[in-house]
Amino acid sequence: MSEVQDQPQADNTSVFSAGARQYALGVLVVVYTFNFIDRQILSILLEPIKADLGLSDTQLGLLTGFAFALFYATMGIPIARYADKNNRRNLIALSLTIWSGFTAISGLAQNFWHLLIARIGVGVGEAGCSPPAHSLISDYFPAEKRATALGIYSLGIPVGILFGFIAGGWLNEFFGWRVAFFVVGVPGIILALAVRFSLREPTRGMAEGRVDTGQQPTTKETFKLLWSKRSFRHLAFGAALTAFVGYGLVTWVPSFLIRSHGMTTGEAGTWLGLILGIPGGIGIALGGWMADRYGSKDTRWYMWVVSVALLLGTPFAFGVFLSDSAVWCLLFLVMPVLLGNFYQATTFSQTQGLVELRMRAVAAAVLLFIINIIGLGAGPQAVGIVSDLLNDRFGQESLRYSLLIFSFVNIWAAYHYYKAGQYLKADLVQE
Repeated sequence: MSEVQDQPQADNTSVFSAGARQYALGVLVVVYTFNFIDRQILSILLEPIKADLGLSDTQLGLLTGFAFALFYATMGIPIARYADKNNRRNLIALSLTIWSGFTAISGLAQNFWHLLIARIGVGVGEAGCSPPAHSLISDYFPAEKRATALGIYSLGIPVGILFGFIAGGWLNEFFGWRVAFFVVGVPGIILALAVRFSLREPTRGMAEGRVDTGQQPTTKETFKLLWSKRSFRHLAFGAALTAFVGYGLVTWVPSFLIRSHGMTTGEAGTWLGLILGIPGGIGIALGGWMADRYGSKDTRWYMWVVSVALLLGTPFAFGVFLSDSAVWCLLFLVMPVLLGNFYQATTFSQTQGLVELRMRAVAAAVLLFIINIIGLGAGPQAVGIVSDLLNDRFGQESLRYSLLIFSFVNIWAAYHYYKAGQYLKADLVQE
């Protein structure tokens, strides 16, 4: 892997062709897919790992939550600052190599601490993916197409979960959880070579005709600018709360189906993979498209489409977690998964519009820091802790009620997206 450094940009002085833009976006989608395969495969393997290593739900919540999120979120900011100054393509390739390698060696873990260290390594590697990718996409695509482009990029989330759950579930059935980690980790190292040698680094500001002065604001300056904007404060906290519910769901629903409905890892992985992958992907793409369509006419709707979607999806939680039938549980799950993903594209897109050119990767990292500390870190951990607290009363059904309780946090998130929409127009950077 070559050293991450600035590369000559002489071939980027003109706008990329449509084909070149779509190819670059396609490659980044595949990278993000591997990002979520390697991140979420642990969720479908929680039950066999729990049985093999003798872990509690609180420990499993730590492995899926803060062990990953703390390093993923904190490392993301200095890595993003590097990306705002240096070659973003090379950074993504190197990061992909690191997180794929640590995913593969997760299968060698002999106890909780071994798996904890491996998850930290995955988190550090994945910190170098989305901030530079968001910055690249913002230079490939103009502002009026950015939410759609970032929505397509975000399809890596449901597609990654789909493949991770199905592959992980059935690999565990036939070969065990250790082989599952190895099989999904190794291909990412090969993909890193394709990223390094086939993507082109765009000139910053290219898609908008904005001139890059080359001056890079400090992380403090970027954070100060973002925090001065009321729309960002509300959208960031709204996204974090939405992610709190979403990551808690994605992490623990496989265990819920296994414990409460008697599914195997293969069955749970297949059905959840299809639901989280297909309706989840539709939700991301539809949310980005609707945000661009209605937000272009009235800026407030860039955020309000999310607020409406979250409110519509919340009541379905009763059907998901209180149904005695696995079939009805899965059918009820479709709508909250679809509507719960509306926030992805427009949240990141509007954040890019709130800052200057060489703030973009750091801005994305700041947003991801907030989302992942609250959402990815606290979400799975909180569900695990409450499940353990309810265990004396509900036994193996304790997870059912823990998930139900936290699903209503989306109402709180909807309020913040409503407020973000009110302030967005005044806060966007004028070009």
